[in-house]
Amino acid sequence: MADEIYTVRAMIKGVDQTPRKLSLVASLVRGRSVADASVILDHTPKRAALAIKKAIMSASANATNNHGLDSKSLAISTLSVTAGPRLRRYKPASRGRALPFAKKSSHILVEVTGTLKQVKKPAAKKAEAAEKPAKKEEK
Repeated sequence: MADEIYTVRAMIKGVDQTPRKLSLVASLVRGRSVADASVILDHTPKRAALAIKKAIMSASANATNNHGLDSKSLAISTLSVTAGPRLRRYKPASRGRALPFAKKSSHILVEVTGTLKQVKKPAAKKAEAAEKPAKKEEK
């Protein structure tokens, strides 16, 4: 039963950064273990690294706390960045014009795979009566 591989996912929606910038950082850690990805993202000097790391840590926490997977066996199986909703805005320009632009956002999907934790069975309890001396009744 410990040999079965389980998949757990986490999704962060509405990250206020363009999907293109997030995808550059996501490609650095795609397919790696969660521990390796954490170290790589800690040393990546891009703003997108924080959002990607939060998504990976969320999926890792879901796997260990909610599904009982072993944290040492976790690896990133899927890391995708998709476009989120765009906010249409206008910038004032010369001669009374307004130039349109879009504030882009992204969605990050992380799927983590791992194996179940090995549950140790409690040791068999010895007979308590044999360990404790019997009380003598006085008359």
